[in-house]
Amino acid sequence: MGSTVEDVVIVGAGIAGIATAVALNRVGIRALVLEKSDELRTTGAALTLFPNAWLALDALGVSHKLTPLYAPITSGSVTNVATGAVQEINFVGQSGGNGHGPRPIHRKALLEALAGELPPNSIRFSSHLASIETGADSLAVVHLKDGTTIKSKVLIGCDGLHSVVAQWLDLSAPVHSGRSAVRGLSFYPQGHGFESRVQQFVDSGKRAGLVPLNDKEVYWFLSCQGAEFTYDPKAIQADVLSKYAADFPAVFLDAIRQADLSSMSWAPLKLRYPWNILTGSLSRGNITVAGDAMHPMTPDLAQGGGAALEDAVVLGRHIGNSFLANGKVLAAEGMPRVLDGYAKERKWRAAGLVAGAYAAGWVQQGGKQVWRGLVRYLFYRYIFVRILRLVQYDCGKLPQVGNGKLD
Repeated sequence: MGSTVEDVVIVGAGIAGIATAVALNRVGIRALVLEKSDELRTTGAALTLFPNAWLALDALGVSHKLTPLYAPITSGSVTNVATGAVQEINFVGQSGGNGHGPRPIHRKALLEALAGELPPNSIRFSSHLASIETGADSLAVVHLKDGTTIKSKVLIGCDGLHSVVAQWLDLSAPVHSGRSAVRGLSFYPQGHGFESRVQQFVDSGKRAGLVPLNDKEVYWFLSCQGAEFTYDPKAIQADVLSKYAADFPAVFLDAIRQADLSSMSWAPLKLRYPWNILTGSLSRGNITVAGDAMHPMTPDLAQGGGAALEDAVVLGRHIGNSFLANGKVLAAEGMPRVLDGYAKERKWRAAGLVAGAYAAGWVQQGGKQVWRGLVRYLFYRYIFVRILRLVQYDCGKLPQVGNGKLD
């Protein structure tokens, strides 16, 4: 099918991939994003973005598109299903330096807001990566399944949990956390009447939640230990109602009944061990990874999307600084040092988030033992607020290049 040469090739048009392309575009570098799907991927339905994510979106120049559409969460509650005890959580005062508190948003809205900042034809859909190699000229060589060969000065793997690029870097495979999660969106034509607050429900080995997105839509989730999940939406709905959440409060069960079946998914929760992030090869030559390709984590701190946005800004800063220092020329021979600097900056932050998310999940989704209930109470009463301070992290800004954005 032929061969082309690009400055930067990004594999994967998820949050990390598109955000990285936007970051590079802001400093005057055009990137080609390869996506195996035939359109933007919206798996996951919705996500919650904390102050660190909004700071990254500020740096990318995108946050203003989204904040008017979604109200910040100010409070929440955790209901013990077995006892009925309710514990309140306060998010007030947990805004970052930009004043943003946590906001739930549609994944599709985030992807479209980011993609709207890119020049035409920046994303090449239906592009299936077959293999990677490095050339003698310091370029990465990407072979697609349709026979196309693309050479690039920088190759960034944002291709998710089963990343081909991460495998090429010999990063350890993600491991199963022992839990799985079902997620979906519920639509209430007449309005759901919920306040802008999170409702969580915990039971032995289970944790669920309701998060309003607007006055008619609610994002919900249920994570379980040892569940045998299916991919059929109707079967998922039936299993959740009859088996995994049968004893949960009526308000949660009603949300499942109102669910849009096309939005429902059930998948295992996986992570890369923190020590493998710290000691693994996050970059080699002019090839690196970002997002879930680098640091898959459980969703217990709601940091998967936020960490991906941070990666994008940090990558854009490191590559952009080199680009500007070389007279707006992307020098392939200098990229190994640049990408190594990016990896060193991100690995401790990423490893900490993975460990923190797993620990939070273990505490929140504990068993019926009295001591675990006490640990959970203390976690929400004293530790959770301190963990929230971690999500005020500021990943920094992009280089100032005036009107460097490409059209």
